Amino acid sequence: MTVRTRYAPSPTGALHIGNVRSGLFAYLYARHCGGSFVLRIDDTDQERSTKESLDEILQSLAWLGIEWDDGPPDPKYFQSTRFDRYREAARRLLREGKAYPCYCTAGELDAMRKQAEREHRKPGYDGRCRDLPFAADIELPGANADRKYTIRFRSPHEGETVVEDLVKGRAVFDNAELDDLIIFRSDGVPTYNFATVLDDADFQITHVIRGDDHLPNTPRQMQIFLALGLTPPAYAHLPMVMGHDGSKLSKRHGATSVFAYRDAGYLPAALINYLARLGWSHGDQEVFSPAELIQFFDLNDCGKSAGIFNPEKLLWLNFHYMKERPLDLLAREVRPFIEKRGMQVPGDDAWLERVVATLRERAKTLDELAEFAGFYLRDEIQIEAKAAAKFLKPDIVEPLRVLASELDSLDGNFKEEAIKQAFERVMDRYQMKLGQLAQPVRVALTGGTVSPGIFEVIAVLGAERSGARLRKAIQQASQPGS
Repeated sequence: MTVRTRYAPSPTGALHIGNVRSGLFAYLYARHCGGSFVLRIDDTDQERSTKESLDEILQSLAWLGIEWDDGPPDPKYFQSTRFDRYREAARRLLREGKAYPCYCTAGELDAMRKQAEREHRKPGYDGRCRDLPFAADIELPGANADRKYTIRFRSPHEGETVVEDLVKGRAVFDNAELDDLIIFRSDGVPTYNFATVLDDADFQITHVIRGDDHLPNTPRQMQIFLALGLTPPAYAHLPMVMGHDGSKLSKRHGATSVFAYRDAGYLPAALINYLARLGWSHGDQEVFSPAELIQFFDLNDCGKSAGIFNPEKLLWLNFHYMKERPLDLLAREVRPFIEKRGMQVPGDDAWLERVVATLRERAKTLDELAEFAGFYLRDEIQIEAKAAAKFLKPDIVEPLRVLASELDSLDGNFKEEAIKQAFERVMDRYQMKLGQLAQPVRVALTGGTVSPGIFEVIAVLGAERSGARLRKAIQQASQPGS
């Protein structure tokens, strides 16, 4: 058997990381088994489905490196193009007496629900239209119908439906507890549980991997498969991803869209690595390359308990990947974040790589890297008032003036070792320790008290910009009251 898995997002909003994790697991399992991964677009909700959401879904998956074998732009992988197929199957079920029209109004259904609540019963349809006579060739619901009605699936009310779940184990459902679900709404639109069965069958899906919030749907879908004479796929239901407080993952826990993480400067490999570890493990290993995830991923290693979303862990992983990134690639990736902040790179690509090399051990995201690089990139820097008050005092004016002269004399030898020797000459002359000279210089060149090594900073800034900033700081320190 060739494994075929699928991911079926709805283009009704942004692709959020809790949702994309199911798609990632389906993708990894297909690749691990040498099978195929199908992307299907569940866009039956035409009012809420938008091209913008679809484009964001496709771009998000592409950015993450989740590539599909079958799917968009092929139109047959959009549910909105398959209505004739859904109607054909519904008519067959009607002809065979496995489905029936239901004329209950919204008010009647609400009354059933309230009655069940009063009697402490599980709410559900009571089957009052189940045995009403109807013509086998009855028109399907829709705008042209003379009377409002839905089509319900005639669920078996005896026996059990058993789901041999590949993650959660065996789950047994009493068929008497499963009411007759609607498969076609009164507006002529098929419901999720009906359309997804036909899609999984037609696209030859062998394994359905999804969140365990879908587990209650599974026995219903299996019954529809069997009613149509089809073999259900294998099912694997993944425990949900929860917030740190044990509640359903939401924006307040950091569960924003894939684009939000991209735009915040996270690397796709870090996000993929983190999502893969939410509910799956391979020994004690924490960091995986994409190739390793495919090599090691197996449903047998998926946990049965909920994964807890930890933004700090994700940030740590991104920090790790930032440090491991090739310098030339990291420099290219940070450039858009620099430009987004309204800054320009005054040097060439090689110079930007030098900037990145001094900051990569500090920045946890590309956006943070661009922020940290600000003092390198801006023509004018603002010196923090507290830093100036503490370090740019009159007694530092002469050491700074001599250091500026020493740096000017380096001419074409503006290397870190030469800069270090210039510092040493000034420190010997004024009997200073490195911190006594380096910290005022750091404030003068960067505007604050924290930066990469001062020799690195000066070498990257260059002679002209370093000298200009030192002279400005000397002027500031010489002012009365400094």
